[in-house]
Amino acid sequence: MNVILLDKVENLGDIGDMVNVKPGYGRNYLLPKGKAALATQQNIAEFEARRSGLEKAAAEELASARSRAGLIEGMDLVISANVGAEGKLFGSVGPIDIADAFEKVGVEVARAEVRMPDGPIHETGEFSIGLHLHTDVNVDINLKVVAEE
Repeated sequence: MNVILLDKVENLGDIGDMVNVKPGYGRNYLLPKGKAALATQQNIAEFEARRSGLEKAAAEELASARSRAGLIEGMDLVISANVGAEGKLFGSVGPIDIADAFEKVGVEVARAEVRMPDGPIHETGEFSIGLHLHTDVNVDINLKVVAEE
């Protein structure tokens, strides 16, 4: 299935690239999300007519992500959790908890932007957590999980 990308898609291409994707990926993800259009002559002509608007919107989105990254970079986030013996948590700290902690300090981070390569946290300590704010913007933060008092 040949499609023309209307937005930058990670590991696939940039705005305006014509790519060949598997039909299921195109039908079930790219087309419904508005990230691509079928590569027909009519769609290509429509894309060329509104290309500058799409590129401007993408540049604004990237600038917004970079400004958010500037606020977040180097931040130490502290989450207090209910802890049992030996520093083990009752439950875990996951992406939802991290997004809520960012909200409390006044920074907007969506749950889907939190990257936890080792899965949820089940003990106290310091951890490195990644945030994927945009296809080109990744930020690492230090997360400290401490016992509730």
